Amino acid sequence: MDVLLDVDGPVAVVTLNRPAKLNAITPDMAAALRACLTRVDTDPGIRVAVLTGAGERSFCVGSDIRELDEYATPWEFRNRGDYGDAVRALRKPVIAAVNGYAYGGGLELAMACDIRLAAESATFAAPEIKLGWIGGSGQSALLAHAVGPTNAATMLLTGDPIDAARAQAWGLVTDVHPLEELVKAATTLAATIAKRPPIAAQSAKANLKAAYSMPLDQAIQYERDLQTVCFATADAAEGRAAFAARREPVFEGR
Repeated sequence: MDVLLDVDGPVAVVTLNRPAKLNAITPDMAAALRACLTRVDTDPGIRVAVLTGAGERSFCVGSDIRELDEYATPWEFRNRGDYGDAVRALRKPVIAAVNGYAYGGGLELAMACDIRLAAESATFAAPEIKLGWIGGSGQSALLAHAVGPTNAATMLLTGDPIDAARAQAWGLVTDVHPLEELVKAATTLAATIAKRPPIAAQSAKANLKAAYSMPLDQAIQYERDLQTVCFATADAAEGRAAFAARREPVFEGR
């Protein structure tokens, strides 16, 4: 199978499993990834996902270029099911464990995640310009938000890769780990987030996404409205009761 799903309690690990092709994504693989992500989003037992690539060389190098000529028209290509969109549509938190190349659509896939951790050997690039086109799944906007417009322009206009250390310095990734420790670090972080009340976690994610696109006054009002929704949940009542009783809260997602 080209996409693997491993569920351990509240944490799901989704693995792009085509290492011989650097985890390049075919249309069938994109459909399988969307199906896995739907399972993650609709399974109430899953609270957090980790997305990674199989093998030691590549997280994902984007779409398999040899498959792109299979689209009958540019319009058909434009309307294809986009795997970056599928990750961005997740309501639940998702962590990218970038174990190698994150190029093109793979860079977009990583940036669609809420948190990015990288292996020391990971590299990041927007190489589409070298082939005569540009990214099409939010690459420019997401890069500008993550690393600033000047650094984004450097990546977009040269197509050249940056290493994990520079990616961390620029704010593209949170932490850098030895390759053999990467997935463990990601699942440990996921387990920590999974202990938080899921309604509040999903609200925090939705609020952060909205903050990028709303004017400040609207963003603050939206945050206040989400806070009110969270405050009315059974989990929030449990949090207050546990605080008063000086015990660990048990959050059930209600």
